[in-house]
Amino acid sequence: MLELIADRGAVTTTPTRPAALPWQDPGRWWPRLTEATAHLPAPVAVIDLEALRFNTVDMPVRAGGLPIRIATKSVRVREVIDAALRVSGYRGLLAFTLAEALWLAEDHDDIVLAYPTADRPSLARLLADERAASRITLMVDDESQLDLIDAVAAPTRRPRVRIAIDADASWRTPVLGHIGVFRSPLHSADEVARFARQAAERDGFRLVGLQMYEAQIAGQGDDTGSGDTLIRVVQARSRAELQERRARIVDAVRALVPLEFVTGGGTGSLEYTGSDSSLTEITAGSGLLAGHLFDGYRAFDLAPASAFAFDVVRRPAPDIATILGGGWIASGPPVASRQPLPVWPQGLSTAPREAAGEVQTPLRGAAARTLRVGDRVWLRHAKSGEPAERILSYHLVDGDQVVAELPTYRGEGKAFL
Repeated sequence: MLELIADRGAVTTTPTRPAALPWQDPGRWWPRLTEATAHLPAPVAVIDLEALRFNTVDMPVRAGGLPIRIATKSVRVREVIDAALRVSGYRGLLAFTLAEALWLAEDHDDIVLAYPTADRPSLARLLADERAASRITLMVDDESQLDLIDAVAAPTRRPRVRIAIDADASWRTPVLGHIGVFRSPLHSADEVARFARQAAERDGFRLVGLQMYEAQIAGQGDDTGSGDTLIRVVQARSRAELQERRARIVDAVRALVPLEFVTGGGTGSLEYTGSDSSLTEITAGSGLLAGHLFDGYRAFDLAPASAFAFDVVRRPAPDIATILGGGWIASGPPVASRQPLPVWPQGLSTAPREAAGEVQTPLRGAAARTLRVGDRVWLRHAKSGEPAERILSYHLVDGDQVVAELPTYRGEGKAFL
């Protein structure tokens, strides 16, 4: 059934957008999912085919022609990943653990590991398998990571290891300090070039790529209703600084070795990252399933392709309906934006002192007065891939019916992280 994405997904120009997007009418969108899944026990997770198709086609257009490498941690459903790869505008995978990369390498030949690894058993598997070693690129930013690989298997007893350098894309300012996430220790062009020379000259390694992820731009909405003016100013200055510094870094590394790829960006920065001439590709994945964090961006609107529902099991007060489960919290700072968002019935919110609970979640609001035991409440996750660690499968909905069941990584017996 997911072949429908590829069949209708050739991307050459701006995709045709319907005059009225169905998910913009909550009164029809969410009850339809309730009816389609009424025969399934809660919690039930769904992917809507029309919304998924919209996002899959829209993202390459936003990227301005740069191919998108799919960040698998933001999906964790192989059928969705494979379907997106068949659409024009997508190329290659960005895995989050080496064990996952080895699993995916059974069927795919262009996999970059997003983070450094210290998984010795998986490294031993990689270094003993020439085919896997030719398909997987490891991420490094410190010479000790190369030492660890050599300790698992000496250069003379293994194939050459493909590596890419992760360089810091955060913005460092005298007034505001570190703006972004703490990733690589390599920030300046001189620091990256110095390490690149060490890596390129070291036996048993082949430097083929460079990664720079601008989380302060891609991962921070600028239309959230809280501090948006400051966020926009900071992002604008960060974009200008990064574009200049990234160009210097890429030039410095290319002076040493020819690079197969230079990747950056994310779902939230496709427009900006796609205009950066230093890059050969963009990494993104969250936009396919579209967690509610991406509702807070001015530049684009995603379709709510994934959602999950729980059943009401008790009524502790006239204006409170309690669902069984709900505490599927997203990674990041423990703030309200990382909680699941109740979306149907409209007007529900979590209790300030309880929030979303592991086993139960009280929901307040006028709509709670109309809910009965056994009624279904729909929520959206803050991010995209993390719900797949809670469920065995997504139910694929096309129109008003479930047409397929898509196993998650966990449903396939895999729990990588």
